[in-house]
Amino acid sequence: MVGLGAWSLVGAALIILLLPRSLEQCGHILLSAPIVRLGDQVMASCIINQNCSHLVTEWRIVWKLEPELHPRQRQQHLPNGTLQSTITLPHLNLSRVLLSCCLHWGNSLQILDQAELQAGYPPIAPHNLSCIMNLTINSLICQWEPGPDTHLSTSFTLKSFKSQDQCQTQKDSIPDCVPEDGQSHCSIPRRHLQLYQDMSIWVQARNALGTSISPKLCLAPMDVVKLEPPTLWALEPSPGVAPPQPGCLRLRWETWKPSLYIEQKCELRHQPRLGEAGWDLVSALPARTPEYELCGLLPSTAYTLQMRCTRWPLPGHWSEWSPSLELITAQRAPIVRLDTWWRQRQLDPQTVAVQLFWKPIALEEDSGQIQGYLVSRRPSDQAGAEPTLCDTTELNCTFQLPPEAREVLLQAYNTAGSSHPTPVVFLESRGPPLGRLHATARDPHSLWVGWEPPIPPPQGYVIEWGLSPPSPNGSPMTWRMEHNGSIAGTLLQENIRPFQLYEITVTPLYQDTKGPSQHVYAYSQEMATVLNASTHSFVLRGLEPSSLYQVHLMAASQAGATNSTILTLMTLALEESELHIILGLFGLLVLLICLCGAAQFCCRPSRKYSLWPSVPDPAHSSLGSWVPTITAEDIFQLPSLRDPGMPPITKITVLEEEEKKPGPWESNDGSGTGSLSTLVQAYVLQGDPRVPSTQPQPQSGNSDQVFYVQVLGSPTGPGPGHYLRCDSTQPLLEGLTPSPKSYENLWFQTSPLGTPEPLVPHPEDDSIFEPLLDFPLLQGLRVSGAEGLGGF
Repeated sequence: MVGLGAWSLVGAALIILLLPRSLEQCGHILLSAPIVRLGDQVMASCIINQNCSHLVTEWRIVWKLEPELHPRQRQQHLPNGTLQSTITLPHLNLSRVLLSCCLHWGNSLQILDQAELQAGYPPIAPHNLSCIMNLTINSLICQWEPGPDTHLSTSFTLKSFKSQDQCQTQKDSIPDCVPEDGQSHCSIPRRHLQLYQDMSIWVQARNALGTSISPKLCLAPMDVVKLEPPTLWALEPSPGVAPPQPGCLRLRWETWKPSLYIEQKCELRHQPRLGEAGWDLVSALPARTPEYELCGLLPSTAYTLQMRCTRWPLPGHWSEWSPSLELITAQRAPIVRLDTWWRQRQLDPQTVAVQLFWKPIALEEDSGQIQGYLVSRRPSDQAGAEPTLCDTTELNCTFQLPPEAREVLLQAYNTAGSSHPTPVVFLESRGPPLGRLHATARDPHSLWVGWEPPIPPPQGYVIEWGLSPPSPNGSPMTWRMEHNGSIAGTLLQENIRPFQLYEITVTPLYQDTKGPSQHVYAYSQEMATVLNASTHSFVLRGLEPSSLYQVHLMAASQAGATNSTILTLMTLALEESELHIILGLFGLLVLLICLCGAAQFCCRPSRKYSLWPSVPDPAHSSLGSWVPTITAEDIFQLPSLRDPGMPPITKITVLEEEEKKPGPWESNDGSGTGSLSTLVQAYVLQGDPRVPSTQPQPQSGNSDQVFYVQVLGSPTGPGPGHYLRCDSTQPLLEGLTPSPKSYENLWFQTSPLGTPEPLVPHPEDDSIFEPLLDFPLLQGLRVSGAEGLGGF
């Protein structure tokens, strides 16, 4: 508001410069009060002197309260010849405003005089007065809170005097202390003080509307002394002192030198440097022994420490907190469980390469930090220990062992010591396998793998998963161990990316063995597969040569399918050389089959007689040994002849064979018995052949001849048939006991009385009788029909 008033005055001056000289000193403003309370009434008068009063008849006086004109006014001529215009402002609601007395000059408004009005409140008494004795600057510093804004310029003054009887008696006055503008504290120098004498102190606030004072404070400067904070240091280890225990810190401090002879006590606070934990306070540390061992902290953890002190047992103020000191607690040997897994590969008969993996799991909250891992064959603290296989900060290592080695030891260590050794036993796969391993995607960044637990249930499982095929950068498989053998599945969320094919391996673990590992493949998230013919192929087999085919290819997944274009192709014809090779091989195969079949038929006696007949010597054979096999289905029946007057005949031709000169069969061109050679004679039997003949049999002069028989007769004739046998001394068709089998010779069958009888066809059977081709002696003959029997 001050700036606004100054600007308005400058503006008014510029306008006045434009006024005639006769108007420059024409009027001035008189106020009832330049400063009032907010909301109070203000009265103002504008006096026009005698020299200018005659101009008022031409011009009119106007009041302006920035930024508005106020037409309410009274204007009158006083007896002394001056002109007075009066205005009343009933409520002044602005803390600072400019009031102007103006005249209309033509078409413009001309300012005659201006006055600034201020409104506000009386000062409120300051409060929360406090003082401290700062021995660093050797002054008594007091501060207070000034109260709310009064909208007016307010001054503060720190007043005090020396006193006795707890400030009941005032003695020497102390010079006032006036703070700088805008500040609410002030310092009384040491030269005006008596450190151990009481003094009364208060603050006075004053502005244009009034004055107020704060409550008085009675104190001795040394009772409000405030020490400077101490300086913290880490206590260095000494040769004769044992190092601090895990979770402990040793520190020392130095007090402020001006306070060396002041009895005091200190406080220590600490908090972990990392994390969101608050400050922990340790109270009442003795200042005479500036050393302290702080315990109960987390091992191998960085802490921030601060300290402050105060006069004690006399009253005083706490110092500020010292600058921070950062220390790390002593290490503690790791207390962890190491889950392990391994892969083995046989390099040669004497060496096995082992890749060992592990994961540390802290068993206690304050377990020591791990600085590295050791893999050895024996504990490192035993005498004669073998060299360490691995000393690494990674979570895996590769080493070589002899084939008989079945166990190694794994330890985690830090500067404080090592964890308990974890035996790693290379188990054999002799346990029962899992049942029905399967995997599905839950979301783009997780896979659910499930299985049927074997019986008995294992102690736990090892689950491995990774990209399939492995990524080019050779990222290792991710794995974890499940110690609950009764579960039937787990959710994999580590290192899972969408649209990737993963190979998942699950291995059950038992007490002293493991089960076989099983694999399953699953996509974390599928999409329609993009075909890439440069990396996939398929061979179509079993196609016909020189044929036209259409090939359709479709790739499908759970997210959709993609169809390829239709491929039309024609298979090639066989080349001439290939055809020759195939036909040659086929011919060789047929020839081989024929040779094998011929050899089989020739080598078996039962097969030999089915190809050609064999005529044995009747003297050295029996009918049962050379009669070919015949079944019931092959029985031939002789029908009646066409001529009913001529009885049908059955003709058996007897061949005479020279002794010891068996020869081939011979045939002559004659018909009937008269045309046969001398070696053949015909005998005719009429009547029933079953009736024995009583006629004498003619004897042949040649006793060396063997005759066979031709029988003529009609099985259907009414008269008895004739039977004639040769005069040979050789038995021919003699005793037929035992009778031939039904499949040997159906012409001769044994009657119920034991007498052989020929098979007689039924008269009602209208089938045509064919020659009895099954008779052994007739198998080599060609028979053209029944009518040919007359010329046999």
